[in-house]
Amino acid sequence: MEIALLVPGPFSAISGGYGYDRRLVEGFRAAGHAVRVVELEGRHPLPDEAAEASARAALDAVPAGTRLIIDGLGLPAFAPFAGELEARGAVGLIHHPTAIEPGFSDAERDELKRRETLLFPRLSRLVATSRLTAGRLPLEFGADPARIGVVEPGTDPAARSRGSGGPGCAILSVAVLVPRKGHDVLLRALAKLPDLDWTLTIAGGARDPVHAQGLVSLAGELGIGQRVTFAGEVAQEALEDLYARADLFALATHWEGYGMTAAEALAHGLPVAITAGGAIADVVPKEAGVIAAPGDVVSLSRAMRRPIFDRALRAEMAEAAWRAGQKLPRWADRATAFAAELEQAAR
Repeated sequence: MEIALLVPGPFSAISGGYGYDRRLVEGFRAAGHAVRVVELEGRHPLPDEAAEASARAALDAVPAGTRLIIDGLGLPAFAPFAGELEARGAVGLIHHPTAIEPGFSDAERDELKRRETLLFPRLSRLVATSRLTAGRLPLEFGADPARIGVVEPGTDPAARSRGSGGPGCAILSVAVLVPRKGHDVLLRALAKLPDLDWTLTIAGGARDPVHAQGLVSLAGELGIGQRVTFAGEVAQEALEDLYARADLFALATHWEGYGMTAAEALAHGLPVAITAGGAIADVVPKEAGVIAAPGDVVSLSRAMRRPIFDRALRAEMAEAAWRAGQKLPRWADRATAFAAELEQAAR
């Protein structure tokens, strides 16, 4: 097949969604498909004029007959061209609908939902990264259930975490610094545990610089600035080292279309502390960690106290995490599964 993936640039951005897209492209090429990545300019997901102009240019640049995959983050910019997408049999890759992304005003969310409700029913297929996300598309956005497929992210075989060696608990959180990831909730929850010996490393790029600076300031205001390291975007080798030296993985997300970093933590045998925002709670078995309600600082703080304090409990959770991690889908077959969805779209 000749395939074009249209996605907001830069394609090298560090996040779970972009990581999924890159691994998909690698898998397609390894299977012999010709893949072209077209980076969209402008503001996304709430498009400005530059984004819509870039969407138009991208469609013009991709020859007829090429299988079009449009990443959901950039899809709203294509609303003016919905009829053309329908005619060309375009496929939407939906990590999660952008209309549910926190941080937008009510009017902005309404506009995103208007665009997605216009587009989703007209695409030849929607491929979601979790069954939970797939289930929302017909109910909230009018998509045809018969045109929806699911290809969950994969994981790589990983070395088991050896931990920090103590005496305290080294906590790792991996997520871009945007409101949806709930880093502020995690900071507030940990600030309620001043009597315990813990440190936190947050690995993730500052996609929203104002929000990122606010998190640094919040850590200082809470009196935990000396315990928290904002590592920024880290290369894969450095990230592997962070997983290897961590004792506990934490993510206080408000919503995840899947929960790729939590899956990676399980693949490394790390116990986890998460909030049940979206599909992430389906990825993590209860015996592998603790789960709190999204946005609930007190609940998360109470849930995290025992695994931070009790090394024996962490060891039990780590064993359950390792077992669960070995059962997760692998990246090796994800492109094959997605290619099957493209064939479905062409019928």
